Amino acid sequence: MRLEQCFGIPQRAPNGLSPHPDLLDELVGTILSQNTTDANSSRAFRALKAAFPSWEAVLAADPADLAQVIRSGGLAHLKAARIQEILAAIQERQGSLSLDFLRDLDDAGALDFLLSLKGVGLKTATCVLLFGLGRDLCPVDTHVHRVANRLGLVRAKHPDDTFAQLSPQIPRGKAYSLHVNFVRLGKRICKARMPECGRCPLRPTCPSGRQR
Repeated sequence: MRLEQCFGIPQRAPNGLSPHPDLLDELVGTILSQNTTDANSSRAFRALKAAFPSWEAVLAADPADLAQVIRSGGLAHLKAARIQEILAAIQERQGSLSLDFLRDLDDAGALDFLLSLKGVGLKTATCVLLFGLGRDLCPVDTHVHRVANRLGLVRAKHPDDTFAQLSPQIPRGKAYSLHVNFVRLGKRICKARMPECGRCPLRPTCPSGRQR
């Protein structure tokens, strides 16, 4: 793949998964990452883990206290309410605060459960499966959505439609590499405003780039 030649082949952790060994960590970390920078979401997640000894403690916390702890991630009150609502739903439906049962489900079953949680969209759910379970799925964030559309791989107005159109085109085993490198390309070159098409490695095959 041309992007792998340019940016390299993204390396996973030794076990093929993310640094978060717990799937609930992965889910909450992804929620905290919404509408903020990686640095701010990481700071909020570390603060949450330092302030509360367990997910049970997070669920039982005063919402205002939880929001104060995760304030560095932005939209703190909204995210605090969302996290507690999700934890309550998991506790009620599974009898414990754990998502380990997802390991025994296929992609469709795991996605169905995650998407049934209020506040969990397709991008968040696929992030949990890709990074937490090592599943061969490509989450579509704003960068992946923009790059895929500019390349002419999809014609979609909504990221969920991009996911549906792009997924069948990804070679088996390449979802992680494609996701990471599309994000890199979107951040460094294929920016929302003033994309730097002149130095893009995909310009020869990019309909949008050739017009610029």
